[in-house]
Amino acid sequence: MIILNTIAYLLFIGMTGYYFITNLQWYSYRLERVIFHHTKTWWHFVYFLIPFVLYELTSALSDGKYGFVIVLLYLPLFVYWVKGLDKKLVFTGRVKRFFAALFFFALFIAFVFNFYSVFIPIMLAYAASLMIEKMLFEGFKRKAEKRLESMRDMIVVGVTASYGKTSIKNFIAHLLKKRYKVYATPRSVNTFGGVLKDINEDLPDDTEVYVVEMGARGEGDIAEIATFVNPHYAVVGKIGPAHIEYFRTLENIRNTKMEILKSERLKEAWVDQSAKIKPTGHIHMFGQDVKDVKATLESTSFTLDGVRYHASILGAFNAMNLAAAVKVAKALGLSDEEIQEGLQTLEPVPHRLQRIDAGGKVILDDSFNGNIDGMLASFELAATYPGRKVIITPGLVEADESLNIQVAKRANEVFDLVIVTGDLNYAIFKEYIDPDKLRKLSSKDKMEEMLVTETVAGDLILFANDAPSFI
Repeated sequence: MIILNTIAYLLFIGMTGYYFITNLQWYSYRLERVIFHHTKTWWHFVYFLIPFVLYELTSALSDGKYGFVIVLLYLPLFVYWVKGLDKKLVFTGRVKRFFAALFFFALFIAFVFNFYSVFIPIMLAYAASLMIEKMLFEGFKRKAEKRLESMRDMIVVGVTASYGKTSIKNFIAHLLKKRYKVYATPRSVNTFGGVLKDINEDLPDDTEVYVVEMGARGEGDIAEIATFVNPHYAVVGKIGPAHIEYFRTLENIRNTKMEILKSERLKEAWVDQSAKIKPTGHIHMFGQDVKDVKATLESTSFTLDGVRYHASILGAFNAMNLAAAVKVAKALGLSDEEIQEGLQTLEPVPHRLQRIDAGGKVILDDSFNGNIDGMLASFELAATYPGRKVIITPGLVEADESLNIQVAKRANEVFDLVIVTGDLNYAIFKEYIDPDKLRKLSSKDKMEEMLVTETVAGDLILFANDAPSFI
């Protein structure tokens, strides 16, 4: 019985530890975000708190004899939860160190104090993990500092925005490749830790221009990156209510994005008109100078400073992002001819209004675009399609109810079929979408089946935003 309960204990603490660290990884290892900003707080009760309480009570009341029964009951529930995740735990060095500390503390307490504790080992492992990561982080930071010091001739371009920063970064990097050896932070890497890792591990030695994306979930996040890489040129794109639950006010978001201007070697910066700044000698406002925007299902064109630009990038909002890239390219000496040539070969950013033609259907993959302006712009683009229109969306995440009402109302006007994924905003869509148009997709593994049964050749299908299952 002792061996059985010991095995059950280690299995249980492994499962609850897995739940704990998975949620931390989703929310950038910030415990307060897991507790206060998780959109499925009921998970904490079903998959953690209730099993934990039942295990502790059963073990206490049976003098430690029957705790294994709760573990056997919890095991299929835990497996069901893990199988349903579309964003599973990544076993990074940090995660491995957490589990090593977890089992060490669990075994130590069990054998020294003869006590099968669950909560204490998890908290001790979390605290130990924080201390270890802080020490390692300081080492990574010093290493990155030395790396940047050895590349003093490299030009750094910083990019931030509430919406579109990844697109702006990619557009800038593509245009500058006409003349420079350019490297940009990959994918959506935009945290201080991510940038340090990128500098230490992936930044090529011969880089002439380094384009750095900078994201934030709180005040000071942009300043931390900007004062470290000290960009020579900076772009602040559209300011909006993304992550408003962390910042509380739009003014806080604006102020945080403007932290990019704290660079000690800033030569020139371009700030979107949504920030409502007063331009100075080297800090310019842009957006008001982007004229005659034309967006179709094939391309986007616009006029900037009297020059007509054209790119096979979809979405009227991308005119602003492209304009920012053009301004940076000109500041770094590219001619209009070089810029025009670069725009001709510009590829859409994956999952950001990326057009795919398949099976006689037009698919607009905008699954990485989760802001109100971008989503409504994709609706307007879809509205130009003459055939049947289908949207698959969870609605907006990390946004207030009024914005999702706006999305639902416009979706009802534009689309013939509205498929809502998940529970997050379904109640809002149910209220504002015509009943005969509305469908609910409870699980993403049934998406292919629904697409087969609900869509036909000739349809336009818009994937608007894609929230992971934990949202």
